[in-house]
Amino acid sequence: MEWFLIFLFLSFLFVILLSLQTLFYRQKTIISSTNLPPGKSGWPFLGETVDFLSTGWKGHPEQFVNDRMIKYSQECFKTSILGESVAIICGPMGNKFLFSNEDKLVTTWWPDSVNKVFPTSLQTNSKEESKKMRKLLPQFLKADSLQKYIGIMDSISQKHFTNEWENKKNIIIFPLAKKYTFWVACRLFLSINDPNHIAHFANPFNVIASGIISIPINFPGTPFNKAIKAANFIRKELKLIIQQRKIDLAENKGRNNEDILSYMLSVRDENGKNMNEMDIADKILGLLIGGHDTASVVITFIVKYLAELPHIYDLVYQEQMEIAKSKAPGELLTWEDIQKMKYSWNVACEVMRLNPPLQGAFREAMSEFIYAGFTIPKGWKLYWSAYSTHRNPKYFLEPEKFDPTRFEGSGPAPYTYVPFGGGPRMCPGKEYARLEILTFMHNIVKRYRWEKLVANEKVVVDPFPTPAKGLPIRLIPHKTT
Repeated sequence: MEWFLIFLFLSFLFVILLSLQTLFYRQKTIISSTNLPPGKSGWPFLGETVDFLSTGWKGHPEQFVNDRMIKYSQECFKTSILGESVAIICGPMGNKFLFSNEDKLVTTWWPDSVNKVFPTSLQTNSKEESKKMRKLLPQFLKADSLQKYIGIMDSISQKHFTNEWENKKNIIIFPLAKKYTFWVACRLFLSINDPNHIAHFANPFNVIASGIISIPINFPGTPFNKAIKAANFIRKELKLIIQQRKIDLAENKGRNNEDILSYMLSVRDENGKNMNEMDIADKILGLLIGGHDTASVVITFIVKYLAELPHIYDLVYQEQMEIAKSKAPGELLTWEDIQKMKYSWNVACEVMRLNPPLQGAFREAMSEFIYAGFTIPKGWKLYWSAYSTHRNPKYFLEPEKFDPTRFEGSGPAPYTYVPFGGGPRMCPGKEYARLEILTFMHNIVKRYRWEKLVANEKVVVDPFPTPAKGLPIRLIPHKTT
């Protein structure tokens, strides 16, 4: 173990030295700018990356932003993260500014670690690929299109509880939530419904999640290296699925556009060319990660809060049982049933306020501009954080209190509640996640009450918030008559 740590340290030092020339150039650019936001850049190369990540590891993800808002500015402060100069834009006005200036003053940006785990075509870049994806997704992820999938989600949820929960006394929630959401994603995106096939490449997705937002050191044993290997493995699996689907479509064994994969195989660009297999594999890989990681986090924390707050559980149970009693034996949930789950969704929204699965996101300044009286140089990265508003007493009375009634009526003030982002870059899977989460809530409260087995389990963020031990619980099945 010692030799590996020494090797890792020397390798890390080498990367730092290679980066000095670029950093010195950036420093000249920074010095030449006037009236930059207040803040500090931290160590060479590392900047404040360790502080940014470690507050999440320690269970206080909001601390990095909140401490600096108090010290420097409530509107904007500077830092250095992942080797980049970053201005963190805070508060509802900051959120509104970034969301409304997409592709005007700012554009999408991902850290190098993301681009290397998800490489795009040599002829394009990640920004262009993102725009293409946003043209593809609405057909499948808008509310009208998703209505036909509610019964499928309900059926998968029922099978999941039968296979994974039935006749068990103690279980760990987070890995089971991931199994459920991954099964739904595989079924709806790829039409894969075989549990053995799904399990074959489910575990590598956990490895990818841990390495996406990490220091991009590609040496054996690092989270970044593991994420690249896991992504390559999944791409190979996806290519096999894609090749088989092409054969099936050619032989009329599948219906065109029955899922996202079939649609990608049939769509043509402005030059009349189909997407190549590797591009499709990369896009499906990204969708599978986005389609199950964040929803599984929300489901896990819903279970956590319903265990801690029995009066909230009782109200969810009452709402869901009214729906259950209106159904004939074997009848699946419908769109009309989902619309009746208003209180349950308020509970999910409050969960996402306190533990947003998406902590924030990066942008890049397309040109120099002024924000809140501060100069933001061209090329600087910008970051919005859900924690600058979600737990801020300015915008949420008693912000640490779990209160689903915050979302009744008109709900929170605009741009204060941003678990799905906003503007043109708002998460296109918001409605998909809502259906998936509510279907799970319906099926779990019909079957069980439960108790937490770890009283004060720490929450860590790496890169998504999760209970440190995965939330072990004791199941208490409802008595049947």
